[in-house]
Amino acid sequence: MTNSSAPDAYCVMGHPVEHSRSPWIHARFAELTGERIAYGRRLVPLDGFAAALADFAAAGGRGCNVTVPFKHDAARLATHASDRVRRAGAANTLSFRADGTLHADNTDGLGLVADIVRNAGVAIAGRDVLLVGAGGAAAGVLAPLLEQGPRRLVVVNRTQARADALVQAHADLALLQKTELKTQWIRRHEADFDVIINATASSLAGDAVPVPAEVLRPGALAYDMMYGPAAQGFMDWARAHGAVPRDGLGMLVEQAAEAFAIWRGVRPPAAQVLQELRAQL
Repeated sequence: MTNSSAPDAYCVMGHPVEHSRSPWIHARFAELTGERIAYGRRLVPLDGFAAALADFAAAGGRGCNVTVPFKHDAARLATHASDRVRRAGAANTLSFRADGTLHADNTDGLGLVADIVRNAGVAIAGRDVLLVGAGGAAAGVLAPLLEQGPRRLVVVNRTQARADALVQAHADLALLQKTELKTQWIRRHEADFDVIINATASSLAGDAVPVPAEVLRPGALAYDMMYGPAAQGFMDWARAHGAVPRDGLGMLVEQAAEAFAIWRGVRPPAAQVLQELRAQL
């Protein structure tokens, strides 16, 4: 007997969202795992995230991914939240439970670490890492980065207070890992890192790279969380200054794989899907 029921509905919510590759990724995961899901994009008005969530839940939605600028809202609206969400104050993966509650998790950092360590083959343990930005994207990756045990992790942000608050929220974890965690204004003589991660929206807005080239050690990994044309400026800058550029496409696929596993209890083949997506682009 064939199952004629509709596939389970999921989506990505953001503003902007039309550039998102998540629908293709999740459709491919579903194909490769035999899971029946339908996954779409939802452009949400800047003041309409709570209403959009309620609408999607009422229409039978099972879960959603959350992208800029709603990750902090997603964490605030959740009934239950993972440790990662509580620490970051930001969520990117929401699950609507049968009892009407909303569960929040954050798979961004897991995806980032998997892409850097496994896919790019660059160790974070014992290295010096610079995290540029202190918004939802940066908040979501700081704990998983610290769990890798870097020697030093510096957070820089246009608004110093925001960077300080993020560091404070992770101070106990840094202590546990024996990692020097701090914020600082980048001055040339101290700016020297093995891994630089751009977690700002500067790429999406087409703005200049928000740190001086002196942050790059020769051969450093310069990672932009954006991908495609949005990341090109940062990657060109990194290459021109002797660093190894990498965009966030692998992070996108790896964090999606983590979300898919949360929703469906099945781990999709992320490496295969990343390879296919790179070939497309």
